[in-house]
Amino acid sequence: MADPIFYEPLLNVTIGQIADLTNGVLVDSSLANRSVKRLASLSDAGPDALVFIESKKHALDLGGLKAAGVLCTDEIKASVPKNVAIIVTRHPQQDFAAIGRALYPNAVNAHLWSGQTGISIHAIVHASAEVESDVTIEPGAIIGSNVSIGSGTVIAANVVIGNGCKIGRDCYVAPSCSVQYAFLGNRVLLHPGVRIGQDGFGYVPGRAGLDKMPQLGRVIIQDNVEIGANTTVDRGALADTIIGEGTKIDNLVQIAHNVRIGRHCVIAAQCGISGSVVLGDMTMLGGSVGIKDHVNIGSRVEIAAASGVMNDIPDGERWAGAPAQPFKQWFREIASVRAMTRTKKESSSDE
Repeated sequence: MADPIFYEPLLNVTIGQIADLTNGVLVDSSLANRSVKRLASLSDAGPDALVFIESKKHALDLGGLKAAGVLCTDEIKASVPKNVAIIVTRHPQQDFAAIGRALYPNAVNAHLWSGQTGISIHAIVHASAEVESDVTIEPGAIIGSNVSIGSGTVIAANVVIGNGCKIGRDCYVAPSCSVQYAFLGNRVLLHPGVRIGQDGFGYVPGRAGLDKMPQLGRVIIQDNVEIGANTTVDRGALADTIIGEGTKIDNLVQIAHNVRIGRHCVIAAQCGISGSVVLGDMTMLGGSVGIKDHVNIGSRVEIAAASGVMNDIPDGERWAGAPAQPFKQWFREIASVRAMTRTKKESSSDE
């Protein structure tokens, strides 16, 4: 639940105001002045809470619901208890999220996470660094030579920004991140422990074993990118590693050298993207997807969790499995294996 120690709502709203903000239809206008003080799940709700329900399969859970109000679709409203205010909307979860951002801006706006403003006397900022106005640099941060940081950006405690890096405006670099050989756009959010710009995993056979291949590229992160905790993004070898505008990357993801990720992609936790892979725009990777090096994946592709991608994938396709293949083909093979298993069991029982 939302603990008020960490998440105190910015304001109290009424059911009527929520209906106005979401362009929803309040079924019983006499409940318009009812107060909403928090957001909650169906199981954690109470008389001061707003909840949402979008799927018909959860409608049976509404019988004992105790809440100030509920956002739901028209087809579900008949299942809501009469004492709960009903706001009918086409997109309950989307509207619930919008109300949440209004009530709890510190939960989504990284600039409000910081407990201070300005440059701490316990930070180390090189004299050649260019720091615009309204930048926060917390204790223990180290800013290298010829770094530039745009206004509104927060550099949290114990962050290291390497020489020559450029960081745009309204960014948040969370505690214990390291950024080197990199250019970040505006409104980039790096969660704790992110590593940007370390050298890629490149070796060539040498006389005495493996010799390191110089990694001479950079990391380019475009506007509105979010990168989850303990994710690593290697710099390019000769070309750059690029993460496109609006892409969202989960925790514990490995992105190797020379990878190019398109705009508005979604990459779930524990994915491993090998060197020189190309992802098109709006492509989605489920958790623990692994992609072989030099593979080209098109735009609007969906790859199921735990898939192992060995081949190029055209635009707009859905793949699954290890090795990955088109979803329908993968499903047919799984169905065939199950059928064979049933046949063998039946044969054994007849004997």
